[in-house]
Amino acid sequence: MVDQPILWLACGMLAMFSMIALHVPIGVSMAIVGVVGSSMILGVGPALSLLAVEPASAISSLDLASIPLFLLMGSLAASAGISSDIYNAASSFIGHRRGGLSMATVAGCAGFGAICGSSVATTASMAKIALPEMEKRGYSSSLAAGSIAGGGSLGILIPPSIIMVLYAVLTEQFVLDLFAAGVIPGIISVILYFIAIRIVAYRNPEAAPAGDRVGWSGRWASIRAAWRAATIIVLVTFGIYAGVFTVIEAASVGVFVTSVFWVFSSARSWKTLAGILKETAATTGMIFVMVVGAHTLSYFVTLTDAPNILVDTISNAGLPPLGIIFSLLLIYLVLGAVFEAVAAMVLTLPFVFPLILNLGYDPIWWGIINVMIIEIAAVTPPIGINLFVMRAVAPHLALKTIIRGVTPFIMADVVRITLLILFPAAATFLPQLLR
Repeated sequence: MVDQPILWLACGMLAMFSMIALHVPIGVSMAIVGVVGSSMILGVGPALSLLAVEPASAISSLDLASIPLFLLMGSLAASAGISSDIYNAASSFIGHRRGGLSMATVAGCAGFGAICGSSVATTASMAKIALPEMEKRGYSSSLAAGSIAGGGSLGILIPPSIIMVLYAVLTEQFVLDLFAAGVIPGIISVILYFIAIRIVAYRNPEAAPAGDRVGWSGRWASIRAAWRAATIIVLVTFGIYAGVFTVIEAASVGVFVTSVFWVFSSARSWKTLAGILKETAATTGMIFVMVVGAHTLSYFVTLTDAPNILVDTISNAGLPPLGIIFSLLLIYLVLGAVFEAVAAMVLTLPFVFPLILNLGYDPIWWGIINVMIIEIAAVTPPIGINLFVMRAVAPHLALKTIIRGVTPFIMADVVRITLLILFPAAATFLPQLLR
């Protein structure tokens, strides 16, 4: 005999996926199911109060307040040409090697990710800068596109990361711990991507020709030209880890400094500023609606006792903990082929997070694993958002060309996530050291 609350939850999930299929925004779909489901258990009055409590909680959250600031900082930095400064500095050092421009692209993505914290923004910015350079030097279209789309996914792993902030809010974890936990995996990611590029270049030398060597005078000049990016990264990243700023203070300082650089750049105009503000507001609104919807749905899910039932069911199935983890990762990959990756994380956290805690795993470690899965989903067809961003910026490239180019980076991601599962200290070492 199925408990009535579980039956309501099943009906609610069916209704939610039906609304999503009808293109109702995911956050709105979750909120509707959460309120209606809660009203079936608590009554209409208490359930409707969620529509007042959850938006107020989201608006007053200091962690969530950092999201629009990081988004604004990234948009201003891209407009001011700061991302091109990072790429030029990286290419001056390694661009002369076979596959060097692809490696410089990955390094540039990592550097820009430390400013904007967004996978989409990183991919779009680096595509405009790096793709013409690689095509001009004779790089294959697949490798050029793959290194940008794959490297762009580093934007959500290299701290500060918008997705990490979102995970911290939804799971009530300390944001700074997540930022610290992403440092070592981020370095590992860059190294593995470099290895993937070298393998591609070794197997097909014509796909990644060597460029001209830049002398030390040119290298120092490119470093000096990247002083704006270095200033922002030092102020934001080191300011957070050194305890000088809180996360939201660091984001505020970053926006102020970046806006000063933007004002003194050639890109400044009222029209450009209006576009940046409009884009930031739209993305922020979408994220906040999803957070409100996720909290409302999570409240309903908790009322049904579904997380405990799920934990008991899986515990009694006799699967080893690692088997459960790999099963969850497989589920995320399947969901990533249907939903936008962030939506997949928000939808599943009410069920998955209690299970992770029950298995005895560190929630910070799982947060990094979760981010990595989102990275893979961001470049996995058919929905991978970075693939479509790449296609939008470079419409002359066929989607199959982009997918072929990103495949080596997906394989590198699989190696990296396996390493982190087998050696969780790679994610937990720095947070424990900073406590």
